[in-house]
This record gives sequence, C-alpha cells and structure tokens, in this order.
Amino acid sequence: MKQPFIYLFVLFIVVFWSAKDVKAQQDPMYTQYMNNILSVNPAYAGSGDVLSLMVMSRNQWVAFEGAPSTQSFVMHSPITRYHMGVGFSLLKDQLGPISQTGAYVDYSYSIDFDRGRYLSFGLKGGVNFYEAGLTDLETVDSNDPVFSNDVNRNFLPNVGVGLYYNSQRFVAGFSVPKLIRNDINSTDFSSEFVSKEKIHLFFMAGYVFDINRILKFKPYFLTKYVQNAPVSVDLTAQFLFYEKLWLGAMYRVGDALGGMMQVQITNQLKVGYSYDITATDFGTYNNGTHEILVSYDFNFGRGKIMSPRYF
Repeated sequence: MKQPFIYLFVLFIVVFWSAKDVKAQQDPMYTQYMNNILSVNPAYAGSGDVLSLMVMSRNQWVAFEGAPSTQSFVMHSPITRYHMGVGFSLLKDQLGPISQTGAYVDYSYSIDFDRGRYLSFGLKGGVNFYEAGLTDLETVDSNDPVFSNDVNRNFLPNVGVGLYYNSQRFVAGFSVPKLIRNDINSTDFSSEFVSKEKIHLFFMAGYVFDINRILKFKPYFLTKYVQNAPVSVDLTAQFLFYEKLWLGAMYRVGDALGGMMQVQITNQLKVGYSYDITATDFGTYNNGTHEILVSYDFNFGRGKIMSPRYF
C-alpha cells in the first residue's frame, strides 16, 4: 500500500504547483466528476460488472442571470466474454445564449492482469449540436456585425480516445474526448471563442485507503487542459463510513471550494449532492453551485453487485 500512496502524493504535489496560479476555466465541469468519468473518458465503459445508469444535473452560479446549467445522462455495460465495454452518453449544456447538446457512443477494450488489475483502451464517437442566440444580446453597438446573426450548427461530428487503469483501490485515466476542431461559425466576424471546438485533455487519479473497520479515505484529482487557457485542477477528498455514506470536500485551484455527500441507499441505488462556492470576488454575485446525481446498477439476476463501488 505504501507505493501507491507515494505515487499519489507526488502526483498531488506536481499538479498543485503546476496550477497554483490558475484563475478560471470556462469548460463545463463537475464537482462529482469521479461519478461521471464516462462523459470524458470512453475507456471507462464497462468498468463495473453490471449495466450502470447515471443522471446528473449541475446548476452553477445560482441567482446569476445566464449562468451555466449542465445535465448529463450516461449508461454503460461490460461485455465480459470479450473483455469489452460499451456506453452511451448525452450532454446538455447552457451558458447564456449558447447551447450545446451532445450524443456519444463509447467503446472500450481491456487487458486483464493479475489481482483484478486491468488497463482499458477507449474510443468515443458522436455528434454535437451547437446554437448561439447572439441577436438576443444587448450590445453597445447595435450594428456590431459579430452579433448580427445567430449561430446554428446542428451537426458537429467528433471522435475521442482514452486510457483507464484500475486496480480496485487505485485508478488513473487519461483522455482526449474530442479530437476534431470543428468550425462552429465560418463568418469572418466570429470570435475565436465561438468559432472552434477546442481539444481538451483530461488526467485523473485516485486511491482508497482503509483507515479502520468502519472508515475509508479516498483522495483523488482531475486535471483539465485546453490550448490557450489556464490549466484547471480539482483536488478532492472523501471519507466512506460503514460502506454507505460518503462525505467529502473539494478545491478547484484558484476558483472554487465546496462539499459533497453521497448515500448508498441500496446495493444498486446511490444518490449524491454537492455545493460549491466561488473562491474569487465573483462569488459575491451568485449563490453558489448545486449538483445532484442519481445512479443505479442493474445485474439482471447475475449475482451479487459490488457495493459500494469506489470508482
């Protein structure tokens, strides 16, 4: 157990110091990201022994007009006989006049090692639907050509790749969920922010430690990088009581901090809630961020479900 702890500690130090000057990240994000890995890493598909369904809703910067709102649905299942997994994900993201809806299919193939360890390779493919109601915005110059037309791109295909390593107590993943930089608006007046889909890189890792008979400790982190934007790092720690109740806290470096609670109601059903507050001056203009998740595992009578699932 000492070696994984040392590796995880070193990773924490590296990502913390590399991101200590980070101020913001405009990409959609989740506080309970370890429960929504499939949305960014296709290699996670089929990571459990059952068909898993999860819905998550995030309302950011409550009371701030035009604040981000994100909803996602994911499902995935293993094809054990062939060491494969398949998944499907839906994403709806709204930020002011900008709306994105994505639908993606995920595939993974795993190489099994001893003692329950495996390495998965994943592929993601799907389409994004993008709209920006620019004409609804109030501008200083009513004749500004940038805001003279709405942006409607109803078919933006994309593909992604990922790696995921699991040893029951330790996990690590790296992924690039979108490899194609699609043109969103081909007009000469479109800004860089709305003209291209950006390539994002994600890296995450976590470990579960036994403290005593009733208590476990799970530290983990997520690093997000996109070209020409600051690196974003989420550091999270959770405690598991009696294999039923998760309590934890998170810190998004230079941006936000919050707490979370998840309850394993049955072996198959889990619900979770998190609340963040903005750690910058912008926090005085909103009432924080709420996030809710519900997940359910189906085993169709194939035997005992692993509960709780640590990742």
